[in-house]
Amino acid sequence: MIKSMTGYGRSAKENGNFKVTVEMKAVNHRFCEINIRMPRQLLFLEDRLKKAISRYVKRGKVDVFLNLQGESIVKRSLSIDWDLFHQYHHLYEQMVENTVASEAFPIDRLLLHEEVVSVKESDEVSKELEEMVKTSVDEAVSQLIKMRQSEGRELLEDLSHRLQKLSDYLEQLRTFAPQVQELYRERLLKKVESFMEGNTEIDESRILTEVSVYADKSDVEEELTRIDSHLKQFSSILNDGEVVGRKLDFLVQELNREINTIGSKANHLDVSQIVVNLKADLEKIREQVQNVE
Repeated sequence: MIKSMTGYGRSAKENGNFKVTVEMKAVNHRFCEINIRMPRQLLFLEDRLKKAISRYVKRGKVDVFLNLQGESIVKRSLSIDWDLFHQYHHLYEQMVENTVASEAFPIDRLLLHEEVVSVKESDEVSKELEEMVKTSVDEAVSQLIKMRQSEGRELLEDLSHRLQKLSDYLEQLRTFAPQVQELYRERLLKKVESFMEGNTEIDESRILTEVSVYADKSDVEEELTRIDSHLKQFSSILNDGEVVGRKLDFLVQELNREINTIGSKANHLDVSQIVVNLKADLEKIREQVQNVE
């Protein structure tokens, strides 16, 4: 069953210490592109999360937003520069010896001095948080796939309907094909008659050239056969495949080429109208195919 390339998925998990929220948004793209925005301390998980998502997403651009909340996410600790502390202390003792100052060493002030006492954040992430992140990503991508499958069913229904319309137009073209040939035959006869009037000598090569042009312009059976084959392939791929967007896009291009050829060959009012209708519905199919994974 085909899938759409667009979709949305979300998951939120929390325990007593922290909360993990994952949101995914997928849009059309020629290839598979996964972008993850996450806190710095989780960057070591980026490659693993991308691989986990790519098992389910083969085509499309997926933006992932991972948010963390909680006091226990980042571990902080105090660090003291003891060498600098001792220098301050030694300098203070010298000041006491050379002055009448008798105040105690101002340790409380040095605690607020960033050069002496600093706060460091640890990059370590608990296994519990790591597992919560992975589980949240799995749940979000599962929702994303469900939406893609749901939209894929709607795409399948629409494309199948339009394929049937193309098949109906194809049958109409087959009914007009003999009329197109007859019209060209009549025109050819008139050209030959006009050419032979007043001519005592017949240029056989000129007549053969006209016949050759007639045969090429009047016969659209080859194009009709290829269109029929392309439509059958299109239908088969729709019902049997999953990641088929590129194949369908190729078939649309081939169909468009054959339809244009018929339009240029058949100088017939009814055929020209059918060709216009074919191209209009094929363009709608092309737009829909751009959404297929």
